[in-house]
Amino acid sequence: MIELVVASGKGGTGKTSILASLAVLANRVVVADCDVDAADLHLLLEPVIGQRTPFFAGHEATVIPGACTGCGLCVEPCRAGAIRLIDGRAKIDPFMCEGCGLCWQLCADQAIEFKPRFNGEWYVSDTRVGPMVHARLEPGAESSGKLVTLVRNDARRLAAERGIGIVLVDGPPGVGCPVIATMGGASRLLAVAEPTPSGVHDLGRLLELADHFQVPSAIAINKWDLNPELTAAIEGLGERRHTPVVGRIPYDLAVTTAQVAGRTAVEVGGAGADAIIGLFESLRPMLDEGRRQLPQTAKGGAH
Repeated sequence: MIELVVASGKGGTGKTSILASLAVLANRVVVADCDVDAADLHLLLEPVIGQRTPFFAGHEATVIPGACTGCGLCVEPCRAGAIRLIDGRAKIDPFMCEGCGLCWQLCADQAIEFKPRFNGEWYVSDTRVGPMVHARLEPGAESSGKLVTLVRNDARRLAAERGIGIVLVDGPPGVGCPVIATMGGASRLLAVAEPTPSGVHDLGRLLELADHFQVPSAIAINKWDLNPELTAAIEGLGERRHTPVVGRIPYDLAVTTAQVAGRTAVEVGGAGADAIIGLFESLRPMLDEGRRQLPQTAKGGAH
């Protein structure tokens, strides 16, 4: 099985658009959207949700209605400042509560509940390219790395069960915890960069992270023709880091037209689509290897 992660050092580089097009070209893959803080792959692949699972992480304290006597013992010790006495009763601000549980331990009236915190949902869906695992993290919710791991592991499980040799992962931007949870143990990283000063800088950080986890990398430069000088800088960075540039995609308004229509670039056509097709051809040997690595039983059981 081959697990290709498409990620970027910063947001807005076009990684999701490129991954969706690669999924259409590969045909019959498992897709995982691990950008759980700002998921948008569903806008292009139109998933039909088949399974919906709540995601709980951490805990939150809540006051049991009618149980609080207003003693105030919980107010001052709360370092987050999440508890106030209002009308003689404790009120906990759920957005400020850090889930430490101290108020729950201090309450002599047992008026506080300490339950797992609902942080979002994750889904298993069907799309026109194959199964898709994706998620929605609640605004401001934490533990995105844990949710990424759930999404990624279930995508691998689906691929094994259904005899699909390719998992395409839409990774989150940056180099933080969600990216680390996405990248570790992957077969290959396709780093999407744009020719801007921040694009060059953040690409370097992403490639360093991939080196740390010993994940082989390749680079795709999106909108390369907007700044040929910085495109050359990206190519120089790749050369110094022994990381090949496998795709150069020009700026093309047809890509935006496709996005507005909820389609991928390669389903609409244009110069950008042609370049993505060329990128796919450069990745094809690796993807084909993923299909060949499937056990014979899995191949025989595929539909």
